Amino acid sequence: MIKTSICSMLGIEYPIFQGGMAWISDARLAAAVSNAGGLGIISAMNGDAEYLRAQIRAARQMTDKPFGVNIMLMSPIADEYAKVVAEESVAVVTTGAGSPMKYIDDWKAVGIKVIPVVASAATAKLMSRAGVSAIIAEGCEAGGHIGETTTMSLIPQVCDATDLPVIAAGGIADGRGIAAAFMLGALGVQLGTRFIVADECPAHQNYKDRIIKATDISTTATGRRLGHPVRSLKTPFTRAYMKAECDYNIPDEELEARGMGAYKLAALEGNVEEGCFLAGQIAGLVRQKQPAADIIRELVGEVELVLHAIRNEELGVRSFC
Repeated sequence: MIKTSICSMLGIEYPIFQGGMAWISDARLAAAVSNAGGLGIISAMNGDAEYLRAQIRAARQMTDKPFGVNIMLMSPIADEYAKVVAEESVAVVTTGAGSPMKYIDDWKAVGIKVIPVVASAATAKLMSRAGVSAIIAEGCEAGGHIGETTTMSLIPQVCDATDLPVIAAGGIADGRGIAAAFMLGALGVQLGTRFIVADECPAHQNYKDRIIKATDISTTATGRRLGHPVRSLKTPFTRAYMKAECDYNIPDEELEARGMGAYKLAALEGNVEEGCFLAGQIAGLVRQKQPAADIIRELVGEVELVLHAIRNEELGVRSFC
């Protein structure tokens, strides 16, 4: 059974986080992951502050296990989200797209573990000095907003930059990926794309089907011209957007506007022409829709087989997953 200090810190059975994905990481999915022994995470980006409060309370009706909330700090109502999670005393808050520094003291005062997502060793050092509980280091293989460094390169450098526990994210979908993260120094992992196809995830069926059909070359990154690249599946939308990025007669403001709402169209409506289906490069390893509990069980079984093989010097693992 895989156990690390992350488990005792958060009161969870396995050091496996479910990523907080806007529009689709709701109370039902988070509760299912937490009930299975991982850390389920509700996305605050699905609605306003009172929606978030309702989701937190709904999750508590479905699980007595710890779960978290993800807050994208670029949100214009991040202050409201921050207040709600403090009032509701959630177990964990993960953050992205900004610095959580102004909220950390208030969150820690009510016992919240603060775990920011970072894309560089320098940011990991900054967050460590700010007093967070752990670090999620996310490589550019991940779906959604990404940095420029791969998970393989990023994780050991972040581990060297901080004494805090590091959770690896980006490009992880099976036991081999989890074992690799451990070998790089991580004490836990976060998965997003794998959980999109969970039965409890409210993502549109078209979204799930596209993940299942994906291959190793099915994703691309758009938005580099704007300074904030986003990884998603190749679709008519992404192809048109990439063409527009190369046309400098189109101003940046128009490019920004073209992307507004595209993810919601994909996630909730399954619009295959105008939607942006966020997914990691690991989508090609996601082969079937399953209950969240089955996903967790498979991941745990796979990583135990891989680690057993490593301990017995059966290197070059290929067929366990």
